[in-house]
Amino acid sequence: MRDFIFEHLDFVRNQTLNVIRQVSDADAEIIPEGINNHIKWNAGHIYYTLESFAFVVNGEPAELPEAYQKLFRSGTKPKEIEAAWPSMEEIIQHLEGQVRRIEERYAHRLQETVKSPYTTSKGLKLTTVEEFLSFCLYHEGMHFDKIKTILNRVTYVK
Repeated sequence: MRDFIFEHLDFVRNQTLNVIRQVSDADAEIIPEGINNHIKWNAGHIYYTLESFAFVVNGEPAELPEAYQKLFRSGTKPKEIEAAWPSMEEIIQHLEGQVRRIEERYAHRLQETVKSPYTTSKGLKLTTVEEFLSFCLYHEGMHFDKIKTILNRVTYVK
């Protein structure tokens, strides 16, 4: 039987993908007034964070293109980065296969303690694979909401 965490990760990811598939590259790089990041940053940050929290913290191979840390790690802002951004198509392709890869790797290892436990900025300590994946549901939900907010502002301005 499939663990609920993977069903929930799939559900949340499909919600994200259903929204960002409709966004053009041009619209994905618009930063509305009063917001620090664009849709492309939020989508890439979702991918980067789950990849880091599923694989990197456990010392396992991750699928992170070289530029993704510079572009998408926490605290980065597109206005402060002079680099070519990946296309929405590339980011979407990464997002589409990510949950499946995580499930293949961790389906029977959710209770394992990771090699590099982490405490979030709000003080939540994450130590097991399942705790990291569970936190990523909350994390993706926050950025999904930000994507929808930006998309509403971008389409309203046009």
